[in-house]
Amino acid sequence: MSEQTDSGEDRRETGKSAASTKLFDIRTIIGGLFVVYGVLVGLAGMFPTAEGLAKSQGININLWTGLSMLALGGLFLLWVRLRPLETPEMSSEEG
Repeated sequence: MSEQTDSGEDRRETGKSAASTKLFDIRTIIGGLFVVYGVLVGLAGMFPTAEGLAKSQGININLWTGLSMLALGGLFLLWVRLRPLETPEMSSEEG
């Protein structure tokens, strides 16, 4: 009877571990940061100054960089959705 209780606790601990692993997946953090910074840089690019455009030879660098960062962040987040992390299951012999 105590073995059943222990295995139930192990399952809960494994569930908590799996949830925290997925929550702190580095791809999610990197993708989220790229999306946030892409929005900020893209917004700056939507309102260019004449001086800034003159420095970049007429190319709106902030807008293109912001769009690129949004695309890269989206790819990271898509990667997380398509290939989620798999947490290794501990057998009863290991633990």
